[in-house]
Amino acid sequence: MTQDKKIVIRSRAIILHDGRLLVVKHQFTEGYTALPGGHLEWGEDVKECLRREMVEELGVEPEIGRLFYISMFIKEGKQSIEFFFEVTNGDKFKDCKLVDASHGHELDEIYWVSQSDKINILPQRLEGDFRSGKMVSDEVRFIN
Repeated sequence: MTQDKKIVIRSRAIILHDGRLLVVKHQFTEGYTALPGGHLEWGEDVKECLRREMVEELGVEPEIGRLFYISMFIKEGKQSIEFFFEVTNGDKFKDCKLVDASHGHELDEIYWVSQSDKINILPQRLEGDFRSGKMVSDEVRFIN
């Protein structure tokens, strides 16, 4: 018997400013935060997806830099592949509010975390790298 297989591709932003990382809480999740971003639309480039999602959810046009991470995981019958890009204009996001964005209703919260904050961030490897100051790198890292 074969199962329907589904692959989901997402682009996410690593937005740093003054040593803090911008994270979001989605309406359908509990107990953890994630980096802002979202699903690719059909035919869309991963960087264009990230640009669109940042404008829709946070109301700010990002300056997209290097690719830092690629993550893959399987959960609830879906295989997810996520691309994590640096956003170089973090200062433009420091005052963003959900009400400023057309799709801000998709998020419960936006906030900045420091390395010492007791917040669960997914993926855990990325959280560990952030807390140890190793998030920014010249190499692309694979998270499985």
